[in-house]
Amino acid sequence: MSSKKDGNVLDAIPQFAEFLAAVIKALAKIWKMMDSTTAQGWIGDAKALEKILSEALLPPESNKLLTSLNPTWLSAREIMGQNFFGIEEAIKHFGINPSKQQLAALAEVPFSEEILAACKNTHVLVAIFPLSILDIRDRVVKITLPNEQRLLANQDWYNKRAFAKDCGEIGWHLIRKTAVSDSTNKNWAEQQGLLTQDEETPNACVMVYTIVGHCLATGEQLFKGLYVRTSSVDSDGAHVDVGYFPSDGLLLNYGWDADRRSSLGLASSRKSN
Repeated sequence: MSSKKDGNVLDAIPQFAEFLAAVIKALAKIWKMMDSTTAQGWIGDAKALEKILSEALLPPESNKLLTSLNPTWLSAREIMGQNFFGIEEAIKHFGINPSKQQLAALAEVPFSEEILAACKNTHVLVAIFPLSILDIRDRVVKITLPNEQRLLANQDWYNKRAFAKDCGEIGWHLIRKTAVSDSTNKNWAEQQGLLTQDEETPNACVMVYTIVGHCLATGEQLFKGLYVRTSSVDSDGAHVDVGYFPSDGLLLNYGWDADRRSSLGLASSRKSN
C-alpha cells in the first residue's frame, strides 16, 4: 500500500470521503450498543480514542479489543444477542491469541442475516478456534461457576482418545441450543432421520467448545439433565455424547448406536451457506 504523501493530497479526497462514510456507518452500529458513560469517556479522551482506532485500522491488524469492527461480525452480534460467541469472547474466556490468518478465515459469517434472525433464539453462533477437548479442559479446569459448580467434570476416560485430541478447523458454527425435537428414545439411525437437509450433527469438540464457552459468557447451562449424541466416535465405534451438566460439571459419555434412552437426544447445527 502506498502512502498518501507520495502524491497530491487532493487526489486522496474522494477515497477519504468513502473511507469516512464507511467508518461512520460502522461506528453507528457500535453507538447503538454503547452506554452514555462509555461514550462520554471516549469524548473526553481523544488521544486514547485515536490510539485505539490507529491500532485497529493500521497494520498489524490484530487488535483484540476492536476485532468486531468487521461489519459482518457486528451485524451477526446485533442479530444473535447473547447467543453470539465471537472473537472477543474466545479471547476473554479461552485465552485465544488469534493470528491474522485466523481472523481472515473468520472474516465472513457463512449464514445469511435471514437465517441468523430465524435462529437467534434457538441457536448459538460460535467462532470456533482450533482447540481440542483436552485443551479446553486445561484452560477452564480452575474455573467454577457462582454456585461452585465445575464447568467440566473430572473425567479421565477420554484422555488418550483421538476424538478428545482433535482440534478441528477454524470456522463459524450455528449450534442448536436444545436436542433435536423428538430425538430421545431413538437410536442413532432414527435420530439421523429427523435432521432436515439444512442440518447436520456436530462433533464432540465443537459441542464442548460451544457449551463451555456459552456458559462462561452468559451463565446459561445448555443440555442440563440431557445428553446429546455427536458425530464423534470412540475407539470402539460408539458415538460420543455430551451434556447432562450435573453439579460436578459437563459430562462426556459414549453409547452404542442401537441404544434408545429417554436421557439421550441428538445434537444439531445448521449447515453453512
